[in-house]
Amino acid sequence: MANRLLPEWHPQDAVQLTWPAPDSDWAPLLERIEATLEAMVVAITRYQAVVISVPLPAIRTHLKWRFHCLGVAEERLQFVVALSDDTWTRDHGPIGVEHEGQPRLLDYVFTGWGGKFAAARDNTLTRRLADTGLYGCPVESRQWVLEGGAIETDGAGTLLTTEACLLNPNRNPSLERLDIEAWLGADLGIERVLWLKNGHLEGDDTDSHVDTLARFCDPQTIAYVQCTDEDDPHYPGLSAMEAELKAFRRADGTPYRLVPLPLPHPCYDPIDGHRLPATYANFLILNGAVLVPSYGDAADRWALEALGEVFPERDIIPIDCLSVIRQHGSLHCLTMQLPAGTLSSMRSVERQGDTT
Repeated sequence: MANRLLPEWHPQDAVQLTWPAPDSDWAPLLERIEATLEAMVVAITRYQAVVISVPLPAIRTHLKWRFHCLGVAEERLQFVVALSDDTWTRDHGPIGVEHEGQPRLLDYVFTGWGGKFAAARDNTLTRRLADTGLYGCPVESRQWVLEGGAIETDGAGTLLTTEACLLNPNRNPSLERLDIEAWLGADLGIERVLWLKNGHLEGDDTDSHVDTLARFCDPQTIAYVQCTDEDDPHYPGLSAMEAELKAFRRADGTPYRLVPLPLPHPCYDPIDGHRLPATYANFLILNGAVLVPSYGDAADRWALEALGEVFPERDIIPIDCLSVIRQHGSLHCLTMQLPAGTLSSMRSVERQGDTT
């Protein structure tokens, strides 16, 4: 029996985060990104647990004290000391599937988005965390390169992705489209793939991860980034992507319910002036809430209202992500959900990973 890739709205045990090291690329923005991560943890722990890998024991000690001061229940936090290269847990974290009714985690190869950045520690992080006993289900290694931000599923055998990422020769150069579809079927139970040919955000390092562009909200609904300004450089590509989404059909032949999300006004890096990949599609679904990136933009309200209509039974919580996009990601990129049954029941606030 094949695995089944679990959708993000499947019940979750926890959300996993990777805390930045003081000497990482976040160093010039460390206080700001830590404030953002703290806000995320406070919000998430209202609904479920958070697992945080930290680079140093001293940071674990500080964060335990800090979250106690912020009123976070101790039983909602688990820490593991383990070095990493960066904070993008969506792409180096494990991918949750179901096999014969039981959860398991798949550990794919992570190469820093096709070799763009150092990733040796990130690539081994899932295995090192597994070795501490953090996970309470099987963790299986895979030989293919795959990042969690590159794939979206309806939970019923359909995958949404982009050609620019999954067909990029910097990931799995020996594989053609049919080869990739075959291993997606074998590993993740995917029966059909919806390939987006268009769509890209300036400043994106991931080769057009789908979680920056279009997201399944339920088996019938896709929320996507819409550009209505014909003078914006994104207009041609995002308009073409919108047309593709309108042409897609569900497995039963019916069209999807499409929910447009606004494109924020351009955000630029204050150092060199390049455009940053601000997107509302990078939201995170929790057991009882949806965390939504905000950018201090008038469009924030429209995005929150649109997603509130899509998720009427979940709280809609904005998280300021102006600091996050400075490193070319956003809220969803920082996180990986751990489906129900994947987290060990053991208390693990003192877990120590391999820090070499």
